[in-house]
Amino acid sequence: MKVLVTGTAGFIGNTLAIRLLERGDEVIGVDNLNDYYDVNLKKARLARIADNPAFTDVRADIADRAAMEKVFATHKPERVVNLAAQAGVRYSIENPHAYVDTNLVGFCNILEGCRHHGVEHLVYASSSSVYGANTSMPFSVHDNVDHPMSLYAASKKANELMAHTYSSLYKLPTTGLRFFTVYGPWGRPDMALFMFTRNILAGKPIDVFNYGKHRRDFTYIDDIVEGVIRVLDRVPAPNPDWTGAAPDSATSYAPYQLYNIGNNQPVELMHYIEVLEQCLGKKAEKNLLPLQPGDVPDTYADVQDLIKDVDYKPDTPVEQGITNFVNWYREFYNC
Repeated sequence: MKVLVTGTAGFIGNTLAIRLLERGDEVIGVDNLNDYYDVNLKKARLARIADNPAFTDVRADIADRAAMEKVFATHKPERVVNLAAQAGVRYSIENPHAYVDTNLVGFCNILEGCRHHGVEHLVYASSSSVYGANTSMPFSVHDNVDHPMSLYAASKKANELMAHTYSSLYKLPTTGLRFFTVYGPWGRPDMALFMFTRNILAGKPIDVFNYGKHRRDFTYIDDIVEGVIRVLDRVPAPNPDWTGAAPDSATSYAPYQLYNIGNNQPVELMHYIEVLEQCLGKKAEKNLLPLQPGDVPDTYADVQDLIKDVDYKPDTPVEQGITNFVNWYREFYNC
């Protein structure tokens, strides 16, 4: 297939592009190489696929309407995976406009491109953050998610609503994926594992929010990408049992679907840090702090729909995932 992947210099997008190229797909990669974090890391990720003749590297911002119209008109992708986004819960409190520009305006440009160019299936990144104030565990895609706790979460919920509108009006098949705390080699420097590793090796203290008591459904990068690919290959159809009298939020009368992709096994942050300490052979000096604004105490993914529809369940334990990350980090940074 010819697949347009946005965010190909990003953590998930780059790993996905590699997998798609390995299986013989043609990839049109879009990224603006912004400086939200280290651009050199983004360039190093792109270097892994730059020489592949089936990869086309497009330098563009998805919020640039004219640029995205040109991408769709020129390359005519059959399927699209939108992973370009302004990420981060805490940063959305500092710089809300960045989330509106990329996650709302940019996503609208993606939807319009898909609509006008006959795209067979749009898969897009949502987030476990949409569960917000929900406390019913594990989080199910069939739960109500109308109480976000950050603008980042609200923008991802908005993406799901926007996608449904296009599925309903234009019969565009769309699938939203709620990712749960992705980690692993080539990860993002603004994520906890990266920051913890850097500080521990440098002998600096690490900030441990909620006193290390909150739990996260840490999900390894390869598991995330396997889920994305399986879902990409399954074009959603309308749910014949859907009814407006008892609406199911994960499906629709339109070709629309939502899935969680998470490890289905929450891990307390303090245990996560202990595993990292073992891998590094060095203890962390911990700066224990309260829960930050916008953060939620726990995340826990119900993945029954993913198992039922695409026969897949993420299963990499944090012990293995963190070991792989540390090995990559030491090699990449020569430390």
